[in-house]
Amino acid sequence: MSSSSKRCLKLLQKCRNMNQLKQAHAQAITCGLGTNSFALSRLLAFCANPNHGSLTYAWTLFQHIQNPTICICNTMIKAFFLKGEIFKTIHFYANMLNNGMYPDNYTFPYVLKACAKLECLELGEMVYGHCLKLGFVFDIFVGNALISMFCGFGNVKVARFTFDEIPRLDVVSWTIMISGYGQMGVIDNARLLFDEAPVKDRGIWGAMISGYVKNNCFKEGLYMFRLMQMSGIEPDEAIFVSILCACGQLGALDTGIWIHKYLDQQKFPLSLRLSTSLVDMYAKCGNLDMAMKLFDEMQQRDVVSWNVMISGMAMHGNGESALKLFRKMEKDGVRPDDITFIAVFSACSYSGMVFEGLRVLDTMSNVYNIEPKIEHFGCIIDLLSRGGLFEEANQIIRRMPDSGNPSDEAIAWRALLSSYCTYGQTRLAEVAAEKLMELEDHSGVYVLLSNLYAASGKHYDAKRIKQMMKNQGVNKAPGCSSIKINGIVHEFIAGEKSHQQMEEIHLILGKLDKQLDYAGEIIVG
Repeated sequence: MSSSSKRCLKLLQKCRNMNQLKQAHAQAITCGLGTNSFALSRLLAFCANPNHGSLTYAWTLFQHIQNPTICICNTMIKAFFLKGEIFKTIHFYANMLNNGMYPDNYTFPYVLKACAKLECLELGEMVYGHCLKLGFVFDIFVGNALISMFCGFGNVKVARFTFDEIPRLDVVSWTIMISGYGQMGVIDNARLLFDEAPVKDRGIWGAMISGYVKNNCFKEGLYMFRLMQMSGIEPDEAIFVSILCACGQLGALDTGIWIHKYLDQQKFPLSLRLSTSLVDMYAKCGNLDMAMKLFDEMQQRDVVSWNVMISGMAMHGNGESALKLFRKMEKDGVRPDDITFIAVFSACSYSGMVFEGLRVLDTMSNVYNIEPKIEHFGCIIDLLSRGGLFEEANQIIRRMPDSGNPSDEAIAWRALLSSYCTYGQTRLAEVAAEKLMELEDHSGVYVLLSNLYAASGKHYDAKRIKQMMKNQGVNKAPGCSSIKINGIVHEFIAGEKSHQQMEEIHLILGKLDKQLDYAGEIIVG
């Protein structure tokens, strides 16, 4: 290769934008590298970059190549995929096969990712067949892509089979498989696999922590985070987001504050996602002032950030502040979504702001053209019922569009039944309960109705409902509460005495009971 050709190739590597690339391409042609496979692959690789490349230029360039190599074809497949042209990715792959070209271990990963993006199981299985036929299922890159694809399709059985077939697994393989189990809710299998992993890097720890949090095992997620710290692994943004979510759900404010201080001390950049997670954690843990302070300090806010803050106001019964924030969101030009309106309706409901909530419903339908979903109807029914407008609530539930899913319809009827029971509307509650029993076999219906009868002095009816539960085999999930003391989360389940300090707790409760009785006698005396 001549010195001018070498300089030209070096020039290609130094390109930073498409103008520079076009100049380098022109020089490559003058240097005799216009048909050189390596030079062409470098040109296409630059064009494939989703940040500064050009798919149009890449395709024009490719069409002028008479006999493209598999390397060049792979670069083109990558370019289509990274630019979001999923159908073209598959179409190009099909043309490759039709032209008699054999894909290799760099072809299949992007094609398999395209199948997953399209959510087309049949197509994915067909490409899987090609992998089997050509013997690439044992390749680590193809194998990992297959595991990821089948996990995305919810078929963890085939994903695990592929995982077990790969002779030399890497940390990516373990991470994908653990994440797949977590996504499908098979969290025990995820933990077993995690324990088997020979090397546990940050990705594997993150997958396990995220799996616990996604499956509402918040206590286990926090415990796993402590184990990770003891192993000397530094957490990344994704892990912090998962742990802050667990802190918010458990009310573990001290752990959340520790993470916040750690982020400040390490000068960890607060991304939009991380800032939103901190706001959410403080709001759910009851420190609304700190949540609002962080929200106000955010340099950038998206619709999720606004939703989190509005929801925080709503859960604390601060309806007026939630509505004010919603108006500010509109003024700032941020378009609300479905979740925004659920948060605003909830805020109005908790604060008894019936007419304000109905005005927001009108805004949602007529200004933003958002069709109310079953969750919105549930919120509106709750709003009307809390305001004592039972007839209006009943009319709305009767006019709801049929979603075809009984569990969706049950959401609205459950909200109506709950309100009837709260306000002692026995006759209306019976009608709602009868409808709800047709839709779902859930213990909550029976418990609400039984409690309503008991509060109304209808003890015979209360016993009848409990007997009905027993006869139909409906089990009530036991109540559960948790409290964090000195960094340890203590969990209590109704009817169980498994806590190690249960005797001491009962002794303290007994003393408190006596002191309250004594205080009552003094007040009466």
